[in-house]
This record gives sequence, C-alpha cells and structure tokens, in this order.
Amino acid sequence: MNPQAVPSHRKWGTFVIGCLLILVPGIDLTALNLAVPHISADLDPSATQILWIADSYGFALAGLLITMGAVGDRVGHRNLLLIGVAVFAAASALTAYAPSAELLIAARALLGAAGATLMPSALALIRRVFTDPKERTTALGAFFGSGALAVGLGPVLGGGVLEHFWWGAVFLINVPIMAVILAAGAVLLPGSHGPGHGRVDVPSVPLSAAGVLGVVYAVKEAAAHGLDAAQVRWGVAVGAAGLALFLWRQTRLAHPLIDVRLFRRAAFTGSVTINLFAMFGMVAQSLLFSLYFQLVLGWSPRRAGLAGLPGAVRAAAAAAALAAPLISAVGRARTVAVGMAVAAVSYAAFTGFGTDPSYPLLVVPMVLGGLGMGLALTVTGDTVLASVPRRRAGTASAISETAAELGGALGMAVLGSVVTAVYRRALETPSGLPAGAEHAARESLASAAGAAAALPQDLAARLLDAARTAYVDGMHAAMLASAAVMACVAVTAVFTLRSVPKVIPGDAHGEVDGAADDEADGEVDGDVPAPAAT
Repeated sequence: MNPQAVPSHRKWGTFVIGCLLILVPGIDLTALNLAVPHISADLDPSATQILWIADSYGFALAGLLITMGAVGDRVGHRNLLLIGVAVFAAASALTAYAPSAELLIAARALLGAAGATLMPSALALIRRVFTDPKERTTALGAFFGSGALAVGLGPVLGGGVLEHFWWGAVFLINVPIMAVILAAGAVLLPGSHGPGHGRVDVPSVPLSAAGVLGVVYAVKEAAAHGLDAAQVRWGVAVGAAGLALFLWRQTRLAHPLIDVRLFRRAAFTGSVTINLFAMFGMVAQSLLFSLYFQLVLGWSPRRAGLAGLPGAVRAAAAAAALAAPLISAVGRARTVAVGMAVAAVSYAAFTGFGTDPSYPLLVVPMVLGGLGMGLALTVTGDTVLASVPRRRAGTASAISETAAELGGALGMAVLGSVVTAVYRRALETPSGLPAGAEHAARESLASAAGAAAALPQDLAARLLDAARTAYVDGMHAAMLASAAVMACVAVTAVFTLRSVPKVIPGDAHGEVDGAADDEADGEVDGDVPAPAAT
C-alpha cells in the first residue's frame, strides 16, 4: 500500500492503536510490583522464583526484540502485530490463573515473547502511515508520552484492582484492551507486506538472544551480588561472546538479521545511545520515587501512583505539542540537548527534598523532568525512524528498544547500588537495637520497616526515622549521578545528531536522512517513488 494513499481514518486508527499498545506493557510491569506480596502469600514461591517471576518477562522481551523486528520487516508488521496481540492476551489470562510459581514464570516468559512483537511493529507502522515529518513527530510524541503515562497509571489501576480482587486480576486488565486492539487492528491497520528480502537467519536468533541476555543478566546480578560475583563474570563472558559472534555473522550474510551498516549513521547510533542513557535515569527514578512515596512518606501504592502522574502527563503533552515545532526551529540536536539538560536540572533539584517535603513544590521538578525526557525520547525515537529506510524500520526500532531495555537494567543496577551503598554508610541505628534488627535494618529501608514492626514503639520510631533519613541521602546521591549522566548525554546529542538536518516544511515523504540510501541501495518500498534526498 502506498503510504500517500492511506486513508485518514486508517492513519489515525494506527496512531490510536499504537498508543493503546504502549500503555499495556507499562501498566502490566508496574502492576506486577504491587501484586508480588499477594503472589507470595498465595503461591509460596522461593526467593529465586520471585526473582524469575519479576525478570522472566524482561529477559524474554530483551532477548527477542531484535529477532521480532527483523521478522516483521520480512513478513509484514501488521501481521506480526496482530499475532503478538492475540498471544499477549492469551498469555495474560494464563498469568492470571497460573496455579503454581513455575507456570507463572512460564506464562510471564510467553508474555515477554509476545511483547517483543509489539513495539517494533507499532513504530514501523507509524513510520509507514505518517509520511509528513511534522505529523510523524507529533504522533511519536504522543506515542512515547503514552508509555510514560502507563508507568504512572500502573500503580493506580493495579492498586485499585488489588483492593477488591485477587492478584491475578491485575493481569486480566490486559485482556479486554488487547481484544479491542485485535478487532480494531484487523479493520484499521494498513497492509504491510514484507519485501521478502531473504529468510530469517536461524543461527543468528540464539546468538542475539545470548548476547543481550548475557549482558542484562550480568547487570542484574552485579546489582544484587557485586561485580566480583561468579555469575556476573559468566554473564559478561556469555554476553560478550554472543554479541561478538552475532555481529561477526551479520557482516557475512547476504540477508542479515540486522544490517550493521546502520551504525555507521551518526544520527542512528547517537539516538540509540541517547535512548539507552535516558532510560538509565528514568527507570531508576520511577522505582526510587515509588519507594520514597511509600516507605519514606508512608503513602499507599495508589496515592504514590497518583503523585507520579503530573510528570508523566506533562511528558505526553509536551512531547506531542512541542517536539515538531522545536525540530523545525532549532533542529534535532539542540532539541534533544535542551530536553536532556532540563531533565538534568530536574534531577539535581530533587536533592532539595527530605523526609517531609512539600508536594506542590515536589511537582515542579517532576513536571520539568517529564517535559525534558518527553522531548528527548520523542526526537530520538523519530530520528531512529527518519534516519533509516522504511523497510528497515522494524529492525531499527527493535535495536532502539533493546538499548532502552539495557539502559533500564543498567539504571536499576548502578543507581540502585548507589542508593544501597550510601544508605548503609549513612544509617545511624539507635542504641539498644537487637542484633537481628540491626542486621535487617542495614539491608534496605524495606527491611528496616519490617524489623521495626517487631520492636517497641519508641525504638521502632527512632529506627524508622534513621532509616528514612539514610534512604533520602542515598536517593540524593542517585539523583545527582543521574543529573551528571543526563548532562553528558545532552552534550553527546549536540555532536551525534547534527548529521540530521532540520525537517523541511512540505517534505511529504519525511525521509530526512537515508532517502538517498534507499534509492542508491535499491531499498525504497516497491510501491513508493524514491523521494529526493534533502
């Protein structure tokens, strides 16, 4: 189908479906965090099984993103998306009614495999139907903003459901949404037949999965056990070997799973790198503030979720409204740099809040951070799509999403370790504390709260005050580290995104960069004339 001929109702239907799609995984992941205590009480999983319940989704997702992006580029993103939606709905139901921890882990892994089809396919379809650059940037702003909104909605919806139903109901939230997407998608999504450039190279699939999973596993284990742990060394070895063999094989295939030449484009590589480090700060910030609201301020999960919504809503609104005009006015590099600089300032501002903050004042840096991140992620996401040929949109999106997954894992590991180290050093436990409570209190704020429950009221209050103060010190250190990383990313954006020119008004095709490559390499969609290079 010629993108220029896509009817308006199909174009905007694709946009709405994409926004709904990105909501579901975000809500699912944040709701899971609330459901874990209820799952533990019902299924009695071991400590290792609890970790796998939380991680099996992310591992399957990260390991299969590159493969699913390449599959979509070959078989058509509409077809792959509809299959993924159906499997995601079925896996959600299996998760909800899992009778044992083992089956719950398997269902979560299946959910992750289905989730790996969604983002690359949705982004590739948006890239296909929005041929006007300004429209595409606005659509992507709302798309990525919806993802940020999902992080805030998860605790609100999940907390409300858990107050009235059993833990499995939080996963059933996905089923009716996916049913609507499946029905609407079958009617509204434009056909997108794969160009048929070779079959998927089967040996590349386990190599890419081993490489990505090895790195993600090593990062997670480093956070839990330290850099010297044996499992960290094994994870690094497997990840490095898998990635090296995968990239070596891609350079020797006529039809590789990913075209490594994409990384020669500074705009593409820069955008992927910026996404990685943006998620580094954003995911960790979400977790840290969830703990801050609940364990330091004593708020319920639902109230904590509502407290985080202003930043998420601002990210969605600002990204959709401001990204395209700013690109036209100052260019992509400066827009991303400004966004990351604003995020850095907001992170640094959080160090001014302690154990008894004024919430109206706290909202200010939250909104600024959401605005900055929303702008940056919208522009880098748009640049990833604008800097590659249309037929590679799925693979390019998958690479970007894999980097984001890795960035989130790195953020949790590195910044989580910073919080823990500062917390343990800063904690001044009260005198008269039993040895067992002393040991528990030094593990984490949550452990300190658990230990305090068994202590006399006065001693418990003094322990909690000390633990909350120490946690806030750790959070301040993590926020300063995040601010430093975001400032470095802002500088990086100035140099790496300069190769993408400002969007030219009236360029109907939106091939800001890479259009010439389409034409020269014979990679232009068969039903679309090659646009002139800008």
